[in-house]
Amino acid sequence: MSSSASPRTTGTPPAATRRVTPGAPRLDVVQELRRRIASHGLPPGSKLKETDLSLEFGVPRPRIREALSTLEERGLVERIPNKGAVVMRLDLAQVMAIYEAREALEGLCVRLAAERSPQGYWDDLCVLFGEPMLGYLRAGAFDAFLAGYEKFRIRVFAAARNDVLQGMLDSILERTQMVIRRAIILPGRAERGLEQHRAVLAALQRGDAAEAEQIRKMNLREAKECVRQHHQFVI
Repeated sequence: MSSSASPRTTGTPPAATRRVTPGAPRLDVVQELRRRIASHGLPPGSKLKETDLSLEFGVPRPRIREALSTLEERGLVERIPNKGAVVMRLDLAQVMAIYEAREALEGLCVRLAAERSPQGYWDDLCVLFGEPMLGYLRAGAFDAFLAGYEKFRIRVFAAARNDVLQGMLDSILERTQMVIRRAIILPGRAERGLEQHRAVLAALQRGDAAEAEQIRKMNLREAKECVRQHHQFVI
């Protein structure tokens, strides 16, 4: 797979141009801006002007200011003197630190999921991560491929039953969604990641918590090293 390939899109309007229904509550503003930042509809360094956002979302500027403060707390936005709010730009050191945190937290998450899930809970995901996911990868259907990973993540969170852990991981992952999307097109990375997710699922299906944790941690260490080696293409 060539590193110059680009993920297939679905033909929907660009994230940054979609409009929210006027009068949407503040929570909707936050969620929509989070989605745009994660998808690179608002790439790093983008200015977030309160006046423009107020007009687009149909809410007063104080509501926009509150939404931007929420995004700042989540590490997605920074306030720069004389520039206002801009989308946060991560450097290599920050991305490496995030992968280190993910290794510890996601390892614990799959351990808890293995310990707390009932028999048969993982059967459908084991099927999905067989031929269907491999088919998406071979066809270059990266949106469908990433949707499979998202389904895995949601199911692990549900089985782990730890809201604090989920909240920490949600905050971390949304800061690196575009890095993850870009990393899967690096040579061999998606194939290796799929292989490791299958191994994690096999351990989860057996209820082997220690094995599931070990494999997930190894998966993230390898992903981290891959990003380090190719950071000029993914950050």
